[in-house]
Amino acid sequence: MFGLVVMVTETELSWGVYAKGSLYSFALKCLISLSTVILLGLVVLYHAREVQLFMVDSGADDWRLALSRRRLLLISLELAVCAVHPVPGRGRPGRPPRPALRPAAAEADVDVLLAAPMFLRLYLLGRALLLHSRAFTDASSRSIGALSRVAVNARFALKTLMTLCPGTALLVCSLSSWLLAAWTVRVCERYHDKQEVTSNFLGAMWVTSITFLSIGYGDTVPHTYCGKGVCLLTGIMGASCTALVVAVVARKLELSKAEKHVHNFMMDTQLTKRVKNAAANVLRETWLIYKHTRLTKKPDHARVRKHQRKFLQAIHQLRSVKVEQRKLSEQANSLADLAKAQSLMCDLVSELQAQQEALDWRLAALESRLDALEASLQALPGLVAQAICPPTPLRPQPGHGPLAPAACSTPCGGTPGASLGCE
Repeated sequence: MFGLVVMVTETELSWGVYAKGSLYSFALKCLISLSTVILLGLVVLYHAREVQLFMVDSGADDWRLALSRRRLLLISLELAVCAVHPVPGRGRPGRPPRPALRPAAAEADVDVLLAAPMFLRLYLLGRALLLHSRAFTDASSRSIGALSRVAVNARFALKTLMTLCPGTALLVCSLSSWLLAAWTVRVCERYHDKQEVTSNFLGAMWVTSITFLSIGYGDTVPHTYCGKGVCLLTGIMGASCTALVVAVVARKLELSKAEKHVHNFMMDTQLTKRVKNAAANVLRETWLIYKHTRLTKKPDHARVRKHQRKFLQAIHQLRSVKVEQRKLSEQANSLADLAKAQSLMCDLVSELQAQQEALDWRLAALESRLDALEASLQALPGLVAQAICPPTPLRPQPGHGPLAPAACSTPCGGTPGASLGCE
């Protein structure tokens, strides 16, 4: 932003205060170059921090693993965009701009062609908005976003801003785009003809406004390729802002859920009264028709036709009110169905949680049984050996004292595990 302010100041002062080759112009351009060098260093530092975060996140040891072709291309493009600025020295005349209808009256300045692309640096405002947003700096918000598989990036921050204060965001964006486009058109067109309306700032604002609003009277048009390109971008931005305004206004005019319930209740009350009035009119006209045809000696046919006409109108009115009441009930039922579906989903989730707990309990019981079965299997070889060769009682042997262990029988001899059973 500092470089942009100095660039605008130098461009305006070099047009009417001093010449391009003066010392003041050289000093301001050196200041622009210094700010550009600092900006490039900060951009490189930012991407170095991104590479470090990627290495920590993925557990990589080599930093070259984070530099893919796409990332290298984006970094190079960003450095190229940030490096464009008017270089110190006398601005040399460039190729004269070709007008649409008549030959060029003046030559374009190279400094203007290098100063206009400096507004592309405004993309850094989106990055600053992300880095200073509460959703990015708050650890709990980022944790919730990670669990919900929502990337907390510049797009998310912009959507959050449009949700919180859409009117302020659209107003600031529209006014900023309008002023920047008007200044750029004026700078591009002032070398063409000083008598043109677009050579002053008010005329450039008029051209930009009618292009931004898609009016296009045609009384004032740009003559240079630079001015035409800026007007083209202004028209695209105007169409985008118009679409955003329509979306925001439609969302603001929509009734909330509570307001819809209140509106439906009021309309239902009014329609109920209208149904009662229409039914009363039908009964009244029926009674009057019966009165003038049956209860009089000489019926008046004109009056009878009049009441019959009113009777038919009352029936038609009753039917139309019934149709409106049915439509309102269907609309109210849709809201009730949503609430009912929500309650059914809550019951289903609670039931699934109960089944999950029961399944966990059964798995724990099965694990305990498997542990007991494993212990039994480990004790099985000893039991099998005792069952095959049980220990024999002691009996006297000649020549070995009064008592001596008996010799194993034949089934235990000759097998590798028999000695253990015999012992």
